Amino acid sequence: MRGNKFCFDLRYLLVVAALAFIYIQMRLFVTQSEYADRLAAAIEAENHCTSQTRLLIDKISQQQGRVVALEEQMKRQDQECRQLRALVQDLESKGIKKLIGNVQMPVAAVVVMACSRSDYLEKTIKSILKYQTSVASKYPLFISQDGSNPDVRKLALSYDQLTYMQHLDFEPVHTERPGELVAYYKIARHYKWALDQLFHKHNFSRVIILEDDMEIAADFFDYFEAGATLLDRDKSIMAISSWNDNGQRQFVQDPYALYRSDFFPGLGWMLSKSTWSELSPKWPKAYWDDWLRLKENHRGRQFIRPEVCRTYNFGEHGSSLGQFFKQYLEPIKLNDVQACYYLPCVFVAITPFFLSTQFFSFVQYVLYLEFCVKVDWKSMDLSYLLEDNYVKHFGDLVKKAKPIHGADAVLKAFNIDGDVRIQYRDQLDFEDIARQFGIFEEWKDGVPRAAYKGIVVFRFQTSRRVFLIAPDSLQQLGVEDT
Repeated sequence: MRGNKFCFDLRYLLVVAALAFIYIQMRLFVTQSEYADRLAAAIEAENHCTSQTRLLIDKISQQQGRVVALEEQMKRQDQECRQLRALVQDLESKGIKKLIGNVQMPVAAVVVMACSRSDYLEKTIKSILKYQTSVASKYPLFISQDGSNPDVRKLALSYDQLTYMQHLDFEPVHTERPGELVAYYKIARHYKWALDQLFHKHNFSRVIILEDDMEIAADFFDYFEAGATLLDRDKSIMAISSWNDNGQRQFVQDPYALYRSDFFPGLGWMLSKSTWSELSPKWPKAYWDDWLRLKENHRGRQFIRPEVCRTYNFGEHGSSLGQFFKQYLEPIKLNDVQACYYLPCVFVAITPFFLSTQFFSFVQYVLYLEFCVKVDWKSMDLSYLLEDNYVKHFGDLVKKAKPIHGADAVLKAFNIDGDVRIQYRDQLDFEDIARQFGIFEEWKDGVPRAAYKGIVVFRFQTSRRVFLIAPDSLQQLGVEDT
């Protein structure tokens, strides 16, 4: 009985063990199936990743091929640019050599600043070439264009007698004050670029700056050659100008007269390389001409100007919108006939006609032969314009002038023979007197236009000079107020 029970328990245990074994095997099978599925998924993911990696590698290879191709293209373009630059430099060099010839030291380069007015520019070029051709070796001519106006470019390139330069500026302009004209900023950039090119790249010692709306006088180049000597000798002279702000026909007479001025005239002027090296690093963003008139920039240096202008500005339309043109620019006297001489005609007669009554009736008045010549600047002694000499020279002129006081200055000046001087109290008083005569009233940084030590001089009606003098002008000149 007990043995039977033991056998039953053993069978029961075997059944339980078998069931446990079957369960464990089933669990192992399920687990293995899961791992097999995961492994298959992992393998599939790995294969997909490998495929994507290969695809990415292919793309990278393609991009690398493109990068290499672009690098090679850039190298070719860079090489072409270098070749073009070398070609341009060679052409410019040939152009300069053609203009300069065998002369190593020209007096000055002449640059015409142009933009988009081809009709004005053509008139200016013709005026310059009329007198420059015979002295081209001394004054190589350049046209500097700001921008890409095709008519201006075509016109400039049509002349073999000049060298063309082009300033392309794509940088946006940000004006400092609302309502300002962008043109004044572009002009300042163009001037700096052009003068840097001529002084630093082409290594000229002096440059004469003209604009594309100017005509020049017959003695323009002789005048600047004489001025170059002054510029080299006297470091208190900042520039030589061919312009007189009060150069209207009614206010000028003597083509030989030159003056020093504390006010920068502009409109046809010559600058030295040493002065430009000082100005270039601090060149203004706009209004460069008014900037040059600031005392902090000209630092006590002065400008040489003529009584009779050697340039004429015909540009009624431009960036200044014709400001003051009718009143101040159009009436300017260009020095067309510098000096005329009238000599009695001498007749040598050996025929009966010259002894006849008819002949004496014909010459019952005196005949004169007129001939005109240019001012001979080369033979003139301009040492009176040097700083150490000019104060006394100008002071003597002012001292000899008769003082006028009170109202009706114009009427009083008209009724006095010889030079006169009129003292003004301040800027408002000066403007009132200047308005009566019709000269420029404008001041910049405390200096009237064309003034020297506060004195503005001009002719009135005849050869009579009128000196408008500041309260301290006589003291600056060392002249006693009698």
